[in-house]
Amino acid sequence: MRDEAATLALGEALAAGAAPGRVMHLRGDLGAGKTTLARGLLRGLGYAGRVKSPTYTLVEHYSVSSLNLYHFDFYRFRDRDEWLSSGFRDYFNAQSLCVVEWPERAGDLLAPPDLEVRLEFDAASPGRRAVFEARSPGGASWLSGLSSP
Repeated sequence: MRDEAATLALGEALAAGAAPGRVMHLRGDLGAGKTTLARGLLRGLGYAGRVKSPTYTLVEHYSVSSLNLYHFDFYRFRDRDEWLSSGFRDYFNAQSLCVVEWPERAGDLLAPPDLEVRLEFDAASPGRRAVFEARSPGGASWLSGLSSP
């Protein structure tokens, strides 16, 4: 992905496999494009409003058609106990699509995602690359519907 437009396009392409009950973890260094990818996903789902980074609010909720998407950012968590006291566990259910930035900050308390996306800076060329890992049958299905942006 050469730039922000390519990252947005990848997020839009991921919208084809987005479904209630699924969870995506976004991993990568600061500035790798995690929030941009989530913004593209929301655009691909038809959301036209402002998409904010949940860095300070920890979660942003978006209703798109009949889908409830929760975009989390756990960067500010200092330890896994903050996950326990956050009340966020209830958001991870069969009716919601959850996208989580910095999932490692919740320790081992988060269940494995359906899909993990690692955004890495690519030293061989300008830009970043995305590495996908399906961690469930739902994640494999999500990836099988992904067409190159």
